[in-house]
Amino acid sequence: METRGFEFDTHSMAAGHYSVHNLGRESSRGSARIEEHTNYESPSHPARIARATRAARVGFRSPAKRPYTPAQQARQAESLKAILPELDTALAVHNRSERTSQRTPEFDRTRGAVHTKPSKGPQYALKVALDAANALGKGFDVTSDFRLAFAKGSSGSRLVEIDEENTQDIYAPGNVVIPNVSIDIRCDKGEKTHYASEVLTYAQMCGRFNQAAAIDGKMPLGLFNNMFSFHGPWQTDQNATKALALDGWFVKLYNLQLTRTPLNLRDEIRKAIPASWEPKALASFIEKYGTHIITSLQVGGKDVIYVKQLQNSPCSNVEVLKRMETMAERRFTGQSGGYSTPRERPGKDKIMDAFSPTSTAARLKLPTSSTSYSKEGIEIYQWRRGGNDMMDSHHRWLATVPETPDVIAMTFVPISSLISGIPGNGYLSHAVNLYMRYKPPIEELQNFLEFQLPTQWSPSLAELALGPRRKEPVCPVMQFSLMGPKLYVSTNQVLVGRRPVTGLRLYLEGVKCNRLAIHLQHLTTLPRILQPHWDTHVSIGKPVWKAPEEHDARWLEPVQWKGFSHLNTAAIEFNETWFGEQNDAHIVTGAQLQLSDGGMKNVLCLKLQFSRVPKCSIRRSVWDNTPAISQKSGLFSQLGFSGKQQQQKAPPPFNPNSAVCNKGPKAQPLKLLKFVDITEMKKGPQDMPGHWLVTGAKLDVDGGKISLRVKYSLLHY
Repeated sequence: METRGFEFDTHSMAAGHYSVHNLGRESSRGSARIEEHTNYESPSHPARIARATRAARVGFRSPAKRPYTPAQQARQAESLKAILPELDTALAVHNRSERTSQRTPEFDRTRGAVHTKPSKGPQYALKVALDAANALGKGFDVTSDFRLAFAKGSSGSRLVEIDEENTQDIYAPGNVVIPNVSIDIRCDKGEKTHYASEVLTYAQMCGRFNQAAAIDGKMPLGLFNNMFSFHGPWQTDQNATKALALDGWFVKLYNLQLTRTPLNLRDEIRKAIPASWEPKALASFIEKYGTHIITSLQVGGKDVIYVKQLQNSPCSNVEVLKRMETMAERRFTGQSGGYSTPRERPGKDKIMDAFSPTSTAARLKLPTSSTSYSKEGIEIYQWRRGGNDMMDSHHRWLATVPETPDVIAMTFVPISSLISGIPGNGYLSHAVNLYMRYKPPIEELQNFLEFQLPTQWSPSLAELALGPRRKEPVCPVMQFSLMGPKLYVSTNQVLVGRRPVTGLRLYLEGVKCNRLAIHLQHLTTLPRILQPHWDTHVSIGKPVWKAPEEHDARWLEPVQWKGFSHLNTAAIEFNETWFGEQNDAHIVTGAQLQLSDGGMKNVLCLKLQFSRVPKCSIRRSVWDNTPAISQKSGLFSQLGFSGKQQQQKAPPPFNPNSAVCNKGPKAQPLKLLKFVDITEMKKGPQDMPGHWLVTGAKLDVDGGKISLRVKYSLLHY
């Protein structure tokens, strides 16, 4: 037996207005099962519920009849107040015992009304259809998941021009009528399909998702990242992933799409495009309007298994495919357990009946469901979207899709493709490409764009003498063992002025590559957001040099033998000024290596120059010894040098830097590389949120090598 809640408002009754919402079924249907209950006094007895329902209906008249007198209104209100507590208790107990409803009525003592959660059946399907029709032509940020809630703007705020005056009623499958829809919107009937992919690489699967969304390129979309549970930079995700696959059922009830061609942006959108590189205005535009425009939506449900194989997985592609097929059989047919039970599997006729307008499937709409499974480096994610996921089997869930659908797919057109000829179109296209490539948080987009400027290393390779010299410079020498090679140390100061430093590296200079030096990576120009604080006309005082104590035994570590050269591993940093404090921040603008006199046991130290940044403070700091994506310094990358190879070669990490030569002339291994780590320590746009500055550093001994650790900070401007 099913009962439905209803709502009374005694205040409305006193005014002469009466309404009953979602009344229970006729009392005769409840009375037909009275013999099944022996305890009539039980609050959940159907007869008691039917009696209370009939009593609640007494006195209600249609609007066509003469309204009640004030005296009659008062008597009806008192009568309803007397029976509502009994009805409230009966409905609550019955719902708990029979478990036929997910709604628990609550009696509001102050208003004298029983409140229930709204029913989600045909009305919910209509709401989804209306929202989908209103979303066409709106902006969308494709770095987010494909949800109607993420469409940009309010109802009717489309970015493109369509005919809003001439409208039509669209009749969608499932007896859904969408009223007053523009004639530029068309509805096509959908279908139920099963799709199982082969085992693909990260780039191939990403391309499949982009192709389904009508988006060019291979940058991962928000839907792709969400379904396969990718959360880091796409370069890191790609390097960690060996293969991907999916298997699922896609129930497309209908498809809504824009038919107007060509698409033209509205005048106010065209005027909002910044005419120059203004990170604040560009970030505001992307946040307000998104990156693309929705051109079509598919409404229905999907039940899909996503498989991700990590690099450490020993399984072959055949084994991965077999596991996916086994999991799909369990989930979709119920022959081997899992989410389906064979005895509960309905027949084909019952499945097809789910798409008829008379279907009485469950109306509960829950958030998208996901479960995960991981073994032997294979991660399996099971996602449902649309339908009632409380259903234990796939076939039961399938029957609930028509009355609780969801948007399962979208197609888009880039905003940048509609702005040709508009001043500033190139700047917006570049900003959108950077945003889609690195996906910084939207609240950090302005600062991210501010720091997307060219970088360079100081001193540059052009400033280094690569040919033979008449006389080598006199430099102090480090030695790590009695018969080992000598390492010369360049003590030149490296200064960059008022240009933010984003990275450091140790470098081997000279014809023989036997002179150790330190290099700084910095932005070539000053970001606009820093100009009010750090431009040439702003007084920042004299820079300050900081160095560790040379003979503090707590920080002295030998590179190899204790009787030979040591490092001072003390951290060099300025006293931080955190957000909310009154003092100013200090960032690194120079560096120098120093070697103290101590004979064979001399000590290598690092000195840093700090410059003040007025009216700024530190938001966050982090010490990092993780190398950047570009693995080696420029000289040895160009020479194609590689260190010792492991017995089992891992696939080379993806490197988007086009300046790095993957293949080049062979070079003889250098002996000093076993003592110096020349890895570039830097942070760029791939390191969220993409606007880090160097605020400290230290020398370190890692595996018998001289290495660097760097402190990065985010500033509050």
